[in-house]
Amino acid sequence: MAFAFYGLAPRLLDMWDQIPQLRTVSIYWFVAILICEVGSYACAWDLTRIALPRVSWFVAATAQLTSNAVAKVVPGGAAIGAATGFRMLSVSGIDKGSAGAALTATSIISNGVLLCLPMVALFLSILGAPIPGGMIHVAWGGAVLAVVLFGFTFSLVRFDRPIHWFARTITTVAGWVNKRRGRSGGPTVEGIVRQRDQMVSSLGARWRAALFAAVGNWLLDYFALVCALKACGVDPRLSLVLLAYAVAAVLGMIPITPGGVGFVEAGLTAMLVLAGVPSEKALLAVLAYRIASYWLPLPAGLGAHFVFRHRYGKKSAQPETDAAPSS
Repeated sequence: MAFAFYGLAPRLLDMWDQIPQLRTVSIYWFVAILICEVGSYACAWDLTRIALPRVSWFVAATAQLTSNAVAKVVPGGAAIGAATGFRMLSVSGIDKGSAGAALTATSIISNGVLLCLPMVALFLSILGAPIPGGMIHVAWGGAVLAVVLFGFTFSLVRFDRPIHWFARTITTVAGWVNKRRGRSGGPTVEGIVRQRDQMVSSLGARWRAALFAAVGNWLLDYFALVCALKACGVDPRLSLVLLAYAVAAVLGMIPITPGGVGFVEAGLTAMLVLAGVPSEKALLAVLAYRIASYWLPLPAGLGAHFVFRHRYGKKSAQPETDAAPSS
């Protein structure tokens, strides 16, 4: 993480130098950015409630805000954030198996929508102006990756032979690691297949609603970036901004710096410059967007944690006797 921050420091310093320029941005555009972000988070809460109909809006919102904040402050925090959300759902009275299966299903759908965005950008470029040469390789690479991962995930969900092969590979690797560490237990083939079945049944006929919620989650976050560019006086091609946004969102998953700090700023700014946005305006737009999408949700997550603790008392502080599902 230290080496990553050292390498990314020049870009981060350039961006923070733009802070005084935020005074030139109309407050109405900031309101529009915040409205898009609130809508994006609301779609994420709705996605949880679709997978777990028993979950209230309060639990869905506080669990998502808290887990999102945890994931953004800890290097490689995606796993810790997911475990935090799982724990809060189970404390609220949701069955652990159902909670784990639902979180896995929503994660697959949400990430699948994200990986499809480069394909959407390619399609839009066919209808409009072509993608610049500096971005075309990224677009095709993302599209191919989306197709490969979709095929892999579909085969695991739809057919039994691939999931058994995948489960045997996982159990073999896990058994070797446990043996080296002098431990026993670990995942089993039957357990992994059972979790797959739970994940599929957690959505059932509600998968279309889950897909719409996942699309709304990413699309409104993308509109927040578009509003940030508009606020800086930039009128870019939406397909190129969509491609830049998808690349930045994937960079945010890199488990080196907390929440991909530095990687997102550098990658998104570079992609916007390739899309024809002037460098200074790209820096200012990314700064305004990241304030709303990264920094403001952190105190919101802290507040959600305390509100959740207040309603459910000290149950959330009790140690769990069961481990979270390996999925």
